Amino acid sequence: MKHLQEISTAFFFLVFVCLLIFFSSCKTNSKVVYLQDIQSNIAIALQEVKEITLKPGDKLNIVVYSRDQELVKMFNLISMSEGNNSRENSYYTVNKEGQIDMPILGLISVEGLTRLEVADLIKYRLLAGKLLRDPTVTVEYANMYYYVMGEVGNPGKHEIEHDQITLLEALSEAGDLTIQGRRDNILVLRTVNGEQTPYRVDITQTEKLYGSPAFYLQQNDLIYVEPNTMRVNQSQLNANTLRTPGFWFSTTSFVLSLILLLTR
Repeated sequence: MKHLQEISTAFFFLVFVCLLIFFSSCKTNSKVVYLQDIQSNIAIALQEVKEITLKPGDKLNIVVYSRDQELVKMFNLISMSEGNNSRENSYYTVNKEGQIDMPILGLISVEGLTRLEVADLIKYRLLAGKLLRDPTVTVEYANMYYYVMGEVGNPGKHEIEHDQITLLEALSEAGDLTIQGRRDNILVLRTVNGEQTPYRVDITQTEKLYGSPAFYLQQNDLIYVEPNTMRVNQSQLNANTLRTPGFWFSTTSFVLSLILLLTR
């Protein structure tokens, strides 16, 4: 009778541990899935699109085109081959006052403008000054980056290739979060006018993500994905050993085997 009672106790203890592991797994899954409250076929209200705007220190490739090849050379820093329109690598840098200094046109205030707005402004100055009759102006970013640290597949510096980029797009380009990265407390550090502002973003909740001021990134934003509790515990050998499901399952199996051996 005592033998059966001991076996029964060990069995219920094993069941308890298995249930504990199961519910721990469910809790973990609830912290891994993105946009958990999103509903199918229901539109999400988006913020107004926030394009990248220029700041001091940004670099621009600017090329002015016209049918008058000789006249247009005065407005370009780069040389162009007549056959294939190849370009040398040269650029304008936005100074501390938010200006660029172009040949003939002089200082032009560009801080706070988008790439296309700068192109339109230069074209207007050329036409208003009757410097060119048919100008076409292209403006491209020469050094737009954001930075990603922490629990992602590909941390480091990443180039901004479009006029706007969202946090989700940036994380995707950085190789997505690892399974050990916290989805509910992503840090975005943004520097504006010499001051750095931190934003915390929860990408498991739709409203918190799409409503965040950091949903649209700016150049030089730094994203940090902190490790979850399991990842932190892995750096502490003792804590990791005692808390992993595998440890408790192995311990339970050992205890059950020991009880059966002693009661034979």
